[in-house]
Amino acid sequence: MAFTSEVSVAIIVVNWNGIEFTKSCLASLRKVDYPNYAIILVDNASENEEGKQLKQLFPEIHLIQNQENLGFAGGNNVGIRKALKEGFSHILLLNNDTLVKPDFLGQLVRKAIQNPKTGIIQPLILFLHNPKEIWSAGGKWVKSLSRAITLGDREPLADYRFKKVELDWATGCCMLVSREAILQAGLLNEQYFLYFEDVEWSLRIKAAGFGVQLEEKSVIYHEAGASSKKKSNEGTLSPKVFYFHVRNQFFLVRGQEGNFGGMIYHLGRFTLWMIYFLFRGRFQKLKAVAKGIRDGWGISLKPASRWP
Repeated sequence: MAFTSEVSVAIIVVNWNGIEFTKSCLASLRKVDYPNYAIILVDNASENEEGKQLKQLFPEIHLIQNQENLGFAGGNNVGIRKALKEGFSHILLLNNDTLVKPDFLGQLVRKAIQNPKTGIIQPLILFLHNPKEIWSAGGKWVKSLSRAITLGDREPLADYRFKKVELDWATGCCMLVSREAILQAGLLNEQYFLYFEDVEWSLRIKAAGFGVQLEEKSVIYHEAGASSKKKSNEGTLSPKVFYFHVRNQFFLVRGQEGNFGGMIYHLGRFTLWMIYFLFRGRFQKLKAVAKGIRDGWGISLKPASRWP
């Protein structure tokens, strides 16, 4: 594949107490065959000086050490601001629990060159431990229900038919975003902290007149939920996961003109969740969902920051 030096990419990886995943991710990035990129590692105040350890193992990375955990949105925004200041033409968000194919970035860049008005391009994402199964082939937005649907979710790769490349939203697990789209639409909304910030950002970038597309020739592999899994007497997912999921779902509904059908639909969904947790004796998760509903409805929404 012939490459052009006109497209420069800052790959932003956020680490939070996930050094083993991040080491594997950075090792796979060393094999990338597209030449014009740099890696910005943002450490979200991990324990045991993980950022410093990773810098020693991978001296080529640019390390930004946060003094507190800013979440997915805040951590990535720190890296995005750095990349924009340095003049990169594109920013690639990449989860630390991923492995990439050597040509994944080149395929994304090729798509970007061919489609200059595309603001976001997502690769095909497969499960790391079952690479014959799709984790995400992009996202669809059902406006009447304010519902974000993952395309290809857990479908066998061999049976999946890629019907169209244009998407409604892309996952923050891996997305190539143009500088122009960010300058016009703004940064990730840090009020979300984590979950649904990628959907909100995608919809905002589309509203600014940019496309969101899938490049299925670009392939990465995802562990899925590595930072959210922690064994307890209430299962592997932390109650905080449910809180942010529920709260941010209502943030998203309200931000999309407060769709009444979406409000009713999601309130019904989460009520069923609470009934389930009640009968299973998972009271911390029940409380988390209830608090998420309260805060999702009641907290005033804040606009996303812009750069500069």
